[in-house]
Amino acid sequence: MPDLKAVTIIGGGLAGSEAAYQIAKRGIRVTLHEMKPVKFSPAHQSQNLAELVCSNSLRSDALDSAVGLLKEEMRRLGSLIMEAADNTKVPAGKALAVDREQFSSYITKKIAAHPLITIVREEVAEIPEEGITIIATGPLTSEGLSKRLGELIGENYLYFYDAIAPIIFKDSIDFNVAFKASRYAEGEGDYLNCPMDEKQYKDFIQALKEAEKVPLKPFEKPVYFEGCLPIEVMAERGDETLRFGPMKPVGLRDPRAGKEAYAVVQLRQENVAGTLYNMVGFQTKLKWPEQERIFRMIPGLEKAEFARLGSIHRNTFVKAPVVITKTLQLQKNKNIFLAGQISGVEGYVESTAMGLIAGINAALLAGGKELIVPPNTTAHGALINHITESNPESFQPMNVNFGLFPALSRKMPRKKRGQLYAEGALAALEIWIREEVDC
Repeated sequence: MPDLKAVTIIGGGLAGSEAAYQIAKRGIRVTLHEMKPVKFSPAHQSQNLAELVCSNSLRSDALDSAVGLLKEEMRRLGSLIMEAADNTKVPAGKALAVDREQFSSYITKKIAAHPLITIVREEVAEIPEEGITIIATGPLTSEGLSKRLGELIGENYLYFYDAIAPIIFKDSIDFNVAFKASRYAEGEGDYLNCPMDEKQYKDFIQALKEAEKVPLKPFEKPVYFEGCLPIEVMAERGDETLRFGPMKPVGLRDPRAGKEAYAVVQLRQENVAGTLYNMVGFQTKLKWPEQERIFRMIPGLEKAEFARLGSIHRNTFVKAPVVITKTLQLQKNKNIFLAGQISGVEGYVESTAMGLIAGINAALLAGGKELIVPPNTTAHGALINHITESNPESFQPMNVNFGLFPALSRKMPRKKRGQLYAEGALAALEIWIREEVDC
């Protein structure tokens, strides 16, 4: 007979790892199922838990940004993922970037060492019929498990595609061309910048348009998340789209030319050692030989050597407003929780936040206690409100943003709104923690 006071977690990504930690530190035993290294998804390579595919996936750390606020809330709730990020961060201006290998290794060691957590390395194709389960299988949920979950919830899945940006070896970058700067910052910044003149930019755009792409399978439909569009898709929307997007030169003065370039490609440090750089905003589904050919057209990258080329992968999620409750339980089976991107949020930080709340609630359920819901004035609560209260027919995953929060009680200049939202959220969070949450 299964132990009804134990929790099973399917998926050892950020959400699953966070959920496992939250449950175990509340004295409840956890079995964490992770299919690596028995089976790898198209986007993952490491055997570690909580693997990232991009160093800057945790985004802004500024408290007056919605994602920065969400991270601060997670810190105050005792998040393992934030502890790991803060201990493995690399320079990235106002962003929180990490050394991916150190980050996942830190989390794996913590999880593996916990006496109440058992890690089982196998693919799970069936959802347990008894006991408490958290499904945190992420954007690449296996076909078998997807089918079982679809049968359970009685709703069709929605899906879109995420693209991954290339990573370049630092010693293959031409520093006679690339210059260090952060947008609008004085002196040297945390980014490398490759400037383009008008002809170089137009030639690059034309090459993108004509390049060979990885074809989708006949049954697949390309529905991209707007915040993570492949560069070739952006180029197809207009010749100037990239120049007003990831290649915008505004605020980046080329010290050699003494002025802003026509367009700029930014590179961000990928690891603590500073040997790898990520192409910012260059998610792509171009064929690999085409990536090497076209990206070497970028000034400063003529001899670029790639540690990883870009790729594309499916992201699967449920129609959350008709599938899950505000406690992240399935409406049709309260012993099953969803966490991470499959629950209907977008982004590593948001996925981890859902893992944190699902973990707390699973532990409370196992202990026979009342489950909790964060105040909707907090970043956690605003996200949960979005995925449970949105119109089901038009529901799409969403990064955390202040547009999801209740309106402010008074009008404020845009630059001050973030600070006001953050102050209100953290005040509400502290009361909630004190009165309802056992951290």
